[in-house]
Amino acid sequence: MHSVERIGRYRLERRLGTGAFGTVWLAHDDDLDAPVAVKVLAENWAHRLDVRERFLSEARLLRKAGSPRVVQVHDIGELSDGRPYFVMEYADAGTLADLLAAGPLPVAEALRLTALAARSAHALHEAGIVHRDVKPSNVLLRTAPDGTRRVLLADLGLAKSLAQASGLTLAAGSEGYRPPEQAEPGAGIDTRADVYSLGAVGYELVTGTVPAAPGKVVPPQRLRPDVDPGVARTLMRALEPDRERRWPTAEALAEELENCAAAGPAAVRPRGRWGRGVGRPRGRWGPGAGRPRGRRGGRLVALGAAVAVVVAAGVGLGVALWPGTPKTSAASGVRVADATGRVALRVPDGWGRQLRDSGWDPATLGLPAGHEPGLAVADDLTHWQDLGAGVDGVFVGLSEHGDVTARVAAVEHSGCHYDGDRAYAAGPWHGRVRAWSGCPGGGLLTEAALVPAGAAGQPQVYVQVRRQGGDDPTDRILRSLQVTRTR
Repeated sequence: MHSVERIGRYRLERRLGTGAFGTVWLAHDDDLDAPVAVKVLAENWAHRLDVRERFLSEARLLRKAGSPRVVQVHDIGELSDGRPYFVMEYADAGTLADLLAAGPLPVAEALRLTALAARSAHALHEAGIVHRDVKPSNVLLRTAPDGTRRVLLADLGLAKSLAQASGLTLAAGSEGYRPPEQAEPGAGIDTRADVYSLGAVGYELVTGTVPAAPGKVVPPQRLRPDVDPGVARTLMRALEPDRERRWPTAEALAEELENCAAAGPAAVRPRGRWGRGVGRPRGRWGPGAGRPRGRRGGRLVALGAAVAVVVAAGVGLGVALWPGTPKTSAASGVRVADATGRVALRVPDGWGRQLRDSGWDPATLGLPAGHEPGLAVADDLTHWQDLGAGVDGVFVGLSEHGDVTARVAAVEHSGCHYDGDRAYAAGPWHGRVRAWSGCPGGGLLTEAALVPAGAAGQPQVYVQVRRQGGDDPTDRILRSLQVTRTR
């Protein structure tokens, strides 16, 4: 959405995000002909001098860091109503949280990105600053002139100078990423607090799951069996509740992560067919990948080979392993449901071994962003994004906004043969079903866009079914689908 409003010489284009104390806008610097990000203090906090000072402190700390690994501040000013703002470089490639929207990353890539984030934190530490809120949404990605991605650490709203942090501090940080010494007020912290948070980021990139509470973190190979023990030890050491047992510095963690990534098959086992020790590249659409045509918000919206479960920031992703779920007497197959209980369906026996039930972000399909109910269930979710891997499973996601039918009709799966679409009408649902065959590895793929029959058209449902041959269970799965409306 475009706006004619301006802040100083900066022409506002669209809102990028809103936090507790301010809003960040994408703007254009007409004098320099360049995109920038402008952060403005929220109106409801304008009268609070302590909040205003914290807001300005973030800009000063970013400027003090003076590192290409940290978001750069270009300008600072004040609106006519007295609210301060500051202008930063714009990270055009999103955040690590955006990458996680398609599920866990290939292990080697997850390690490299975490290592780059650790080097960004080390740059802050060298400047005498501890971040205190490192998490995927605060690690930005920017496209460099050579086409590679730079990793930038951002959002220093909770950051402190090391001199301040070593004394009594208030509880701070985001659940799942904060070390125990940050969870309670009064405990001094040092740079090893950020080491814990970086370990949590790496853990999530590898497993797709936010770590449990300190001291209760499940080893990553329990959630993703192809993780090498050396990688697991590196991440678990960063997540030690006792900071004396963690990596001593963010730089030491970065070096170990880089060593693990460079070790190839000895430390990072391959996923699917995408090469020795390196997972399938993300953001480069090769065989088996699907994407909607067109652009959204000025950036191409990528839709993975199978739309994975997307977890909103700060929400954990539960993975249940069902080695042998018995048949029910009421109907054949395995019944699964999402965490909210709004979505339930039956899948063939043998498909219900792994479940991710914490929802999705419809933005991955080109719809308005948000956290909506959804689930993915398959015999092997770790390879859900790889059409070259033999996976049988289903993804279901609800959307209360936008046009699911139009977005599904725009999806392409390069490397697969499009077999056409057909109308679907059974029970409470009608819509369209599209089918592909001959995908890499010989897989078959169907996608459905459903709306309630004879109703107001909400909620809409997106369904994707993957299978490796045999009878097509799509219609049976769709007939079993149950969705509870909100009141």
